[in-house]
Amino acid sequence: MLRSALLAASRSPQVRTVVEKFPPTQAIVKRFVAGETLQQGIDATAELVASGRRVTLDHLGEDTADAAQAAGTAEAYEHLLAALEETGLAANAEVSVKLSAVGQFLPADGEKIALENARRICEAAAAAGTTVTLDMEDHTTTDSTLEIARELRADFPWLGVVLQAYLRRTEADCRDLAHAGSRVRLCKGAYKEPESVAFQGKEQVDLAYVRALKVLMGGEGYPMIASHDPRMVRIAGQLAEWNKRDADSFEYQMLYGIRPEEQLRLAEEGNTMRVYLPYGQEWYGYFMRRLAERPANLTFFLRAMATRG
Repeated sequence: MLRSALLAASRSPQVRTVVEKFPPTQAIVKRFVAGETLQQGIDATAELVASGRRVTLDHLGEDTADAAQAAGTAEAYEHLLAALEETGLAANAEVSVKLSAVGQFLPADGEKIALENARRICEAAAAAGTTVTLDMEDHTTTDSTLEIARELRADFPWLGVVLQAYLRRTEADCRDLAHAGSRVRLCKGAYKEPESVAFQGKEQVDLAYVRALKVLMGGEGYPMIASHDPRMVRIAGQLAEWNKRDADSFEYQMLYGIRPEEQLRLAEEGNTMRVYLPYGQEWYGYFMRRLAERPANLTFFLRAMATRG
């Protein structure tokens, strides 16, 4: 119930106004978001790379209202990728893109606009010497996102995609994508979905995650294990060993601000550890989904509110 309420709040303009106007909010958000500016994103990236971690940057934005806004988001990514190249960070930092932020939901030619803008971003990434991963949103976007990914991979075979383990279709999608050259980030899923398309209970979702992970780790692609769950991290390591995978044939991914000690431990042991690093002014929806994902995040936020209120 609480998770559903928080996910609903993530799309509520009224709740957003209350949260944004609460004085301590900005200080609390800093735990999960690097900042609102490009420079803050670059500075946080440099710090993480210096610690032995890698980064995927998300210029926050979704629910784009018009083509001009979508093009502006693509341009922001072009500036980000140029900055990564100029600072020498591109070797250890890529970008993550939500197709909704570059036009996917627009009523007229949304998919075409999103494809064109995503292509611009991929071209900029190729020029900078790095890669792009397409984020996945709610289940209604899955077919569209995978189709756009297929078109882009004709020219950018290194393009990564995200699959969400709680969707009932994901194990089959993993089988389709577990081929050589394919980069797949497997996460549990952060959106409220109906039971008809998604597993609901934690145990069911965990089992679905392991089934999907077995497919990816047993395939010829490059799995990206996006989980903070210690059990899933251990299972991933076991599967890598059983499938005789080299350390550079897969990676772990965790969110900025969550389990940083574990991130450092994995990196120090010789694993590729990539941090999902969001920045930008449109932080509200991202922030609320992080609260919904883990009770510990919400407890942290409420405790700060009580302390600072």
